[in-house]
Amino acid sequence: MQQNSVSLIDQAKQLGLLEEEFHKICEILGREPNFTELSIYSVMWSEHCSYKNSITWLKTLPKSGTKMLAEAGEENAGLVDIGDGLACCFKIESHNHPSAIEPYQGAATGVGGINRDIFSMGARPIAQLNSLRFGNINSDRTKWLVKGVVKGIGDYGNAFGIPTVGGEVYFDDCYEQNNLVNAMSVGIVGVGKSISAGAGPAGNPVYIFGSATGKDGIHGAAFASKDMSEDSINDLPSVQVGDPFWEKLILEASMEIIETNAVVGMQDMGAAGITCSTSEMSAKTDVGMDIHLDKVPMRQQDMKGWELLLSESQERMLVIIEKGREKELEVIFEKWDLTYAQIGLVTDTKHVRYFMNGVLEADIPAESLVLGGGAPVYKRTWTTPTYFAEIEKFNLDSIQDLTLEEAKSVALKLAAEPNIASKKWIYEQYDSMVGTVNQSTNLPSDASVVKVKGTNKSLALTVDCNSRYVHANPNIGTQIAVSEAARNIRCTGGVPTAITNCLNFGNPYNEEVYFQFKSAIEGMSEACRKFDTPVTGGNVSFYNQSTSGQAVYPTPTIGMVGIIEKPEHRMSLNFKNEGDAILLIGEAQNDLGCSQYLAKIKGVALSNCPHFDLDVEFNLHQLLEKLSHNQMATSVHDVSEGGLFITCLESAMHDNLGFEICTDQRYRNDAWLFGESQSRVVISVNPNHIVDIQTLAAQFNLPVTHIGTVTAGEIGINGEKFATVTQMADIYNSAIANKMTA
Repeated sequence: MQQNSVSLIDQAKQLGLLEEEFHKICEILGREPNFTELSIYSVMWSEHCSYKNSITWLKTLPKSGTKMLAEAGEENAGLVDIGDGLACCFKIESHNHPSAIEPYQGAATGVGGINRDIFSMGARPIAQLNSLRFGNINSDRTKWLVKGVVKGIGDYGNAFGIPTVGGEVYFDDCYEQNNLVNAMSVGIVGVGKSISAGAGPAGNPVYIFGSATGKDGIHGAAFASKDMSEDSINDLPSVQVGDPFWEKLILEASMEIIETNAVVGMQDMGAAGITCSTSEMSAKTDVGMDIHLDKVPMRQQDMKGWELLLSESQERMLVIIEKGREKELEVIFEKWDLTYAQIGLVTDTKHVRYFMNGVLEADIPAESLVLGGGAPVYKRTWTTPTYFAEIEKFNLDSIQDLTLEEAKSVALKLAAEPNIASKKWIYEQYDSMVGTVNQSTNLPSDASVVKVKGTNKSLALTVDCNSRYVHANPNIGTQIAVSEAARNIRCTGGVPTAITNCLNFGNPYNEEVYFQFKSAIEGMSEACRKFDTPVTGGNVSFYNQSTSGQAVYPTPTIGMVGIIEKPEHRMSLNFKNEGDAILLIGEAQNDLGCSQYLAKIKGVALSNCPHFDLDVEFNLHQLLEKLSHNQMATSVHDVSEGGLFITCLESAMHDNLGFEICTDQRYRNDAWLFGESQSRVVISVNPNHIVDIQTLAAQFNLPVTHIGTVTAGEIGINGEKFATVTQMADIYNSAIANKMTA
């Protein structure tokens, strides 16, 4: 017995479990687990499924709001009331590790998985977004990853038929070995018509439908819960393989079976496959299931029980239906030519029991497997990162200010900087117009705008995070991430409603990483409470760190949804009329902290987080709401990467208009033109409205500075010509393509 215990403990460690976790499993079961049971616990108690190192802090996030219909953790995705009897269902998740070793399938299955989370709740997906992080764009590895990820997202999304309407892409050396691929999906469902992920009373039949099950993706959840290394390529079988055409059939079949009102509960099979869906659905309604694995449709012969349980083969759903209505649903499955089978029954045992050819292979209390149930919960220790001392040493006076002549050269370089330049080479590979809901293509704005059919409403959608800011100050940097998302929605004319998040960090056992994580959660909580944008759920992705110790910048990506109540509230970022006045709302600072100028042009890797005041930011949002209603501003664009100059350039390029602006002698030229201090927007207005805008802004204690004029197509500063907009646009629009094809 002793020898068997030792070998089982070794086996548990090989599967990623800690020794104390093995002993806890024995305590739960009242005996030692067999190999299948140990494998089940290894995936369900992995970081990816159990959130064992993050759940303590996640519980502190604000989850309640007036429009919330499902709080975080209650369902597969967030659900908010948008009026007119409709709800918006949305979520963002990561597929980082798979995309790092097989970028095409890793990204494609990330898109497929997040869409299934949406339609498993009965919501029809209407839009997709993504947030991507890569290493040095000049490296061959990065180019390979970018091409694979972008093609994977494009091919899957285009074939599935849901438009990709927005996103963000950054390039920084810290992501060289650990790229980040975060996918967001947004759907619409009638209020009261969403589907839960519960199993309901005993006696109900359990069906699997969609694709057949193969050996791809086995132990994928465990793979996502460890650091990347040179040997990670050996984990290639942990990467799933997707098929968007199957997914489309599953979507339509799911929508049709929901209409029968025979569905008790439904869930997609993502991480940990059959194991996860059966145990979570059972635990949610305090029941159990008896599952006969030999009835599962298989792609490969002679699959073992534990392989069927852990497989993460894509395009599969688990559905519980009312007893006696089996034939109704089977007719629909056959209509859509889907593989399906009844694989079990709901029981009153509170255990999930898995049989193979009549032999009981595993018997586990469902509650012990799930997040918030019996899975272990840890609160790790943390310590202040040592690099903070280097940040504190940064002194702006050590950076010599620019002359205007030098600023010309810098402006050209920044326009070509991959983190600033147009991502046209990327987004042109996505179908942004399928479904005819995207309203952003011909009217550029800080957030993507998607029409809610049958209403006057639109959704404003965005994903945002400047991870360099978060690295410099995890608390303030995350406040900025939430604030920029809300600011982008406000600049588009929307009212921020709620967020979903994708929390990408290094190894949680690294105390400096854990400090970053807990500080980011604290900052997110403060900002979300300020803007009344509760957290609907999301994803934690730890272990974005190589075995050599290089962790990615902490990257808490914020996906936000806002509501544009009326078409006339919509605002866009492009200058409209020659002769309009250009106004800066918000206070500039002598601040270059974490700017692209400082990092990429001056080579300063560590500097302070840019100036930020949450109360000032809140006031700015209230002003932006007034501007969207009174329609005095002809364009609105927030100041972000690249600073004031890049903001004006992006507003000018769409209609080939130019701008003439003046510097402000109170500030350094470099800080005025290229600094990224927060809570600022650039607007253009008819000159007759300048005083009206200043009067309105004064109500919110916000300064308004008349900085220039919209011109016919040239760029000038202090009366000195910089370039033509056409010249700058050529640089801005071709930079990524030139790098990717070099």
